[in-house]
Amino acid sequence: MCDNHFQNKKTQKKNPKDGICDPDEHKNWNRRSFLQALGLVGGGTMMLANTNLTVSKPSPLSIALSQAENDKILIICRLGGGNDGFNTIIPVYDYDIYANARPLIKIPPSEFINLEKDQFAMPKPMNKLESLWGDGQMKVVHGVGYEDQTLSHFRGTDIWANTNLREEDRTGWMGRYFQDLYPNYIFNPPASPPSIQIGSLGNLIFKGPQNDFSFAISDPQRLEQIIENQTFYDLDMLPDCTYGDKLRFLRESTNVTYNYAEAISDAFNRSTDFGGYLEDDNFSRQLRIVARLIKGNLGTKVYMVTLGGFDTHNDQIQRHQSLLNSFSEGLSNFYADLEASGLDDKVLTMTISEFGRRFVENGSLGTDHGTAAPVMLFGTGLNGNGFIGEHPTLSQNPSVGFNVESTNDFRQIYSTVMKEWLCVDPDVVNKALLGEEFESMNLGFSCDGSTINPVDGDSLSHIVTYEENKEVYITINTPQTIHVDIILFNIIGQKVATLRNDVLTEGQHRINVKEATGTRLSTGQYIYRIETNQGDFSSPLMIS
Repeated sequence: MCDNHFQNKKTQKKNPKDGICDPDEHKNWNRRSFLQALGLVGGGTMMLANTNLTVSKPSPLSIALSQAENDKILIICRLGGGNDGFNTIIPVYDYDIYANARPLIKIPPSEFINLEKDQFAMPKPMNKLESLWGDGQMKVVHGVGYEDQTLSHFRGTDIWANTNLREEDRTGWMGRYFQDLYPNYIFNPPASPPSIQIGSLGNLIFKGPQNDFSFAISDPQRLEQIIENQTFYDLDMLPDCTYGDKLRFLRESTNVTYNYAEAISDAFNRSTDFGGYLEDDNFSRQLRIVARLIKGNLGTKVYMVTLGGFDTHNDQIQRHQSLLNSFSEGLSNFYADLEASGLDDKVLTMTISEFGRRFVENGSLGTDHGTAAPVMLFGTGLNGNGFIGEHPTLSQNPSVGFNVESTNDFRQIYSTVMKEWLCVDPDVVNKALLGEEFESMNLGFSCDGSTINPVDGDSLSHIVTYEENKEVYITINTPQTIHVDIILFNIIGQKVATLRNDVLTEGQHRINVKEATGTRLSTGQYIYRIETNQGDFSSPLMIS
């Protein structure tokens, strides 16, 4: 039925039956039926290099990132099922307590890879990460979680996606802002997707109040047809009923996915494979695709990859060590791939998991759902290895369910990475985290609200500040007299105004954005670009 409406954009043929609505037909349809009829699955996927790949449209946050000239990239690595942090980062400093709590599943000292003498170690299946640690490309944040942690897979996954600790929220922090600020954005997508997830479907992080912003294609032949023929679904003359409403939503979603599919395919084909990835390992395959898209200059800022199977209630030793080996192999090859292309300093990887495991083993050679666990970060941009924050107090007290208390809030890591790595305006970050404000952690990198490029050995710097009267200022410090052309763009890349086009003398210059524009600015995000004869600089700002 739906293929009758699938058409080449150049021909724009109409189906005469489009305007006819059977009032009873929609009663037999549900969202799954529509997805099947359109060739979509899950929330959906398209196939690239034999791996499921879900393409997500951007939130306002990721749009701002894609428009700014910030070349840093974030990889979110989801360890699905609840990773056992105690057998991932072993508390050597209290080994007797650890071994007593885990007599049958403990990691013996002969299997240690020491990260900090007499303090912490990794098990030998993670040996491929030893070089990243030694090269200063790995950091660990201890005891990450949140207050009154849930032990539910579903609720825990949702909380890490929507950051709402107080009530169930079926929207994600990206999807909420996308829906609120850009309700018609589906008709005007950017050339490349600001966020992509591989290996899992429909994560809540991309869901808005009305729409699920993860769309996909399941049939590779259909993908080829779209790319070659510029084929889209017709949106005209749809019937005015439930059936028509659902069909419009799915066709709009699919059309956006098709646009992204072409950009993704082009980027993938612009790059080449790097030898070394495990051929039959799904996690390595995901990272290989991400590396190819990065090397192919796709322009996407945020990726999510998934390694599942961490729900180790039984037979944990073999299962967990196999997963850690896959994780270690994939990450080490990924950064070797990026280093060979000179991109390793541009990419930060951060692990997340819906919860940790209990400190005390269970009766099935495994561990049950627990609370806090370490978050691992990787990348040259960390500027050194190390441990962040306080490790949880080890306890076998049954009154607390053999669980430990978290010592670091996961939202503080999110906030730090967004502000200090991706250089997102702090006000935008606070909104993305439901109005919560978090102090940045010292993870080894800093943005301080400015973008700095070299200018004859010194540096031009710029920073955005927000006054209580809603005035927005760009403050520029230049070490020498220089000509600048400062242009303001809206979030879809259209020029709004020239803020300044003249010579700036050495020193500090403060520009009132609203005043310099000379016209009324709508509420929302903008990008300013400073063009000089010695380099270009840009950053996002918010008008309220």
